[in-house]
Amino acid sequence: MSTQRGTFRQYWVAVRILAVFTLVLGVLYPIVVTGVAQVAFAGPANGSLVTVDGATVGSGLLGQSFADADGAPLPQWFQSRPSAADYNGQGSSGSNLGPESADLVAAIEERRAAVAALEDVDPASVPADALTASGSGLDPAISPEYARLQVPRVAAERGLDESDVADLVESKIQGGDLGYLSEPTVNVLELNVALADLDAND
Repeated sequence: MSTQRGTFRQYWVAVRILAVFTLVLGVLYPIVVTGVAQVAFAGPANGSLVTVDGATVGSGLLGQSFADADGAPLPQWFQSRPSAADYNGQGSSGSNLGPESADLVAAIEERRAAVAALEDVDPASVPADALTASGSGLDPAISPEYARLQVPRVAAERGLDESDVADLVESKIQGGDLGYLSEPTVNVLELNVALADLDAND
């Protein structure tokens, strides 16, 4: 009888501990963390959404396409880095092709020719990030070099002063995370939103 009573007591203690930890870790902790995030880091906590006139146009954390229904680049917009996932957040991935892959080499050369034709530049001047997709396929940023390469085309398409568009690009350059650990970048969506504002106010 005492053995049964001892077993029951152990079970009862275990149930109470489970209830306490469920309440603390499964309810209270998430509420506190969510509350702190909403107060201190509301933008990132909600997906770093970018809005224009109250409408969400994307996330500053995810790359997106600025192309027509057939996949042709829209020349009035700055173009993003290529995406092996077709800019689909649910299918985030790289191409998984190695540097010796004939398919990767062919894709790079095809992109090099396409970018050179779009920007009317020597193929040798096309930056690497215009030719290769990131590991996630959803990189929201490009290098300052690639952004600067696109300035003449975007300015001409919009009838804007090239120096104004160039200044806009320079204003959107973000320093690398923790300084020396990464390179400066330009968020394409944020740049295009600012471009639309510049065009509207011109």
